[in-house]
Amino acid sequence: MIGLGAAGLSTVKYLLSRGVRVAVSDRCNIDQIDPETLQFLQDAQVRFETGGHSASFLAGTDVVVPGPGVPLDLPILKLAREHGIPVMGELALAAGQYQVPVIAVTGSNGKTTVTSLIGALLQAAGKTPFVGGNIGTPLLDYFADPGPYGVVVLELSSFQLDLAGDFRPNIGLLLNISPDHLDRHGSLAAYTGAKMNIFRAQIAGDVAILGSDDPVADAAPLNAGVSAFRFGTTARCATQIVEGSVLVKLAGKGGILEERYDLSATRLHSSVNQLNAASAILAATLFGCSREAITAGLASFEPPPHRMAEVAEIDGVRFINDSKATNIGALQAALGGCTAPVILIAGGRDKGSDYFLLQDVVREKVKHLVLVGEAAGLMQAALGSVVRTEAATTMEDAVNKAMAAAVGGDLVLLAPGCASYDMFSGYEERGRVFAECVQGLLEHRIGK
Repeated sequence: MIGLGAAGLSTVKYLLSRGVRVAVSDRCNIDQIDPETLQFLQDAQVRFETGGHSASFLAGTDVVVPGPGVPLDLPILKLAREHGIPVMGELALAAGQYQVPVIAVTGSNGKTTVTSLIGALLQAAGKTPFVGGNIGTPLLDYFADPGPYGVVVLELSSFQLDLAGDFRPNIGLLLNISPDHLDRHGSLAAYTGAKMNIFRAQIAGDVAILGSDDPVADAAPLNAGVSAFRFGTTARCATQIVEGSVLVKLAGKGGILEERYDLSATRLHSSVNQLNAASAILAATLFGCSREAITAGLASFEPPPHRMAEVAEIDGVRFINDSKATNIGALQAALGGCTAPVILIAGGRDKGSDYFLLQDVVREKVKHLVLVGEAAGLMQAALGSVVRTEAATTMEDAVNKAMAAAVGGDLVLLAPGCASYDMFSGYEERGRVFAECVQGLLEHRIGK
């Protein structure tokens, strides 16, 4: 096992439960690893090394399993391949092992919301789902106690799908494709290819759900006999967004099923979440959930945090936290759903993105751009000709400058379009700090 993050530890436990002899190599020094994890490895008599990956560690190895976040061009993985040692991911280990149907979700944007929503709809229908994968709970944790679950719902990243092996979901969802993680994959074609692996092992009778509004997702190659269903805004879709509602149109044994779900009173009424809801409703309907259960699930669903979440309103200016917009596709989607003039806070760690692709939507939606982080210079070079920009040194500085540029009726939007690791531990901390800065600004205004 290469890498001892949450997924890595879950993989170790899964392999040990199946009587496999396991060794672990991690780049972190031993004092950076959780003491409970170290104690577990020692108690389980797992051989491990820390502080890097040595060539000698491969001695006696039959298979190498890198964690999802481990770069695939790591020298130790190259060496393994040169010696004919198979390199496989956690999805490949799970292939054929799930005892219940599997619904898998991927895409550049929206996959956490859609995965969570499918889980909620299935729960409302009494289906008892296991919800995991890239969403937080490692996908192999299912095997620790599979008894309670009637269906598995997985969020899958391109990193996981890179080494999917023969993993096969009964229902696979591809929401959309936009440039992301190009610093890892090297090209948009390679990134897209990884995403398409969600359908590679499907067989006749399986289902593929495709985002029809995205031309790349819409044209995903499928195996013979796999049934394709689409969601989106056009009449050809099985779930179509019509005036803020989702219209279901499915052919069945009893004729055409037509149902409408009004999203106006739910937390899914934004343009982005309407698409997310359409995909989840389609998956739940195809899995046999009733209209009553889906309606109840939609009504009670709370979207995950840091996704177009309203933080506060100050002097008529609304502050929106979309810290999870970590790529330019998510940033485009966030801006596309805005109807008020936007003061945009963007920037962070570059992921190999082409920020020139943002020019049209920024020109249309953004009146002022505040840039932070390592990618600020790149974004300034790409967007400075279409919008007034200024640089900020901290999130607090960015919030203050955004407020200074705003007037009543404007919207201050944190939608970075970048990773967060230059300044924060993750998008969650970035969104939390943004909210704290806005709250501090609000309290200062009230105290005046």
